[in-house]
Amino acid sequence: MIFHIFATMKVTGFTFVRNAIKYDYPVTEAIRSILPLCDEVVVSVGNSDDGTLELIQSIGSPKIRIFHSVWDDNLKEGGLILSVETNKALDHVSPDTTWAFYIQADEVVHEDDYPAIRAAMEQYKDDKRVEGLLFNYRHFYGSYDYVGDSRTWYNKEIRIIRNDKRIRSYKDAQGFRLNDRKLNVKPVKAWMHHYGWVKNPEEQIAKITNSAGYYHGNEQEHMNKVKKILSEFNYAELVDSLERFTGKHPALMEERIRQRNWQFDHDISQKNFKNLKGRVLYYVEKIFGVRLFEYKNYRSI
Repeated sequence: MIFHIFATMKVTGFTFVRNAIKYDYPVTEAIRSILPLCDEVVVSVGNSDDGTLELIQSIGSPKIRIFHSVWDDNLKEGGLILSVETNKALDHVSPDTTWAFYIQADEVVHEDDYPAIRAAMEQYKDDKRVEGLLFNYRHFYGSYDYVGDSRTWYNKEIRIIRNDKRIRSYKDAQGFRLNDRKLNVKPVKAWMHHYGWVKNPEEQIAKITNSAGYYHGNEQEHMNKVKKILSEFNYAELVDSLERFTGKHPALMEERIRQRNWQFDHDISQKNFKNLKGRVLYYVEKIFGVRLFEYKNYRSI
């Protein structure tokens, strides 16, 4: 399905990636999933040693604009390097862009949601009060058959922002801020499919180790604990609650799902909450559909 981009609204996608092959990121699926909604997509390719640049080039779309980035590996605290790299990509968004569509290398938009996303961008394009658009999230875990359904996982996040150069990626690149305040947002009836916790266990161990370095690379004691935990890695023991996914994955993910080379089965009746508070809040949300005391990285208007 192809959407015509009107002259009154320009949409630019932006993302960053490094060593996508080594850590098995579905980055080509991610980029291709937003291409139909974008006039162009900016891709910041970090210094990689696994053919990531060639992988991005293989997508073969004239809409893609690649630039190269050298990551500062000294930034090993709090995931700051991730927001730095996000902002590098954001800075390459064309000045005449209306909306900037952010996607991370392990996220994929479902084609069924294109009309709702397009409609929201059109509806709010001239309403300058709206600084971002908020997506629902599905976090797949262990395999493509399960999603996390507890408070461990954020259930909404901003993925489309107005092209205002004062808006910057925040902390570890989960959300955005304008002059250090939360963005004013409107919800989109669309889901972002997050596949960061769906990999062959060996690849997941490598990815977790690498990611931990972005947050705690200067804390050797913490990194030693991570390595100890991963030495006995077991998907089931690291999650508090899962539910079966009964929906349909994005079409772009079908081939990757077919090629899955590991098995993960989980008894969803088994819960592993760390404390009574977590258990109570989980069941309150399940029964009443309300997530109490939730931290929100945005302000709904």
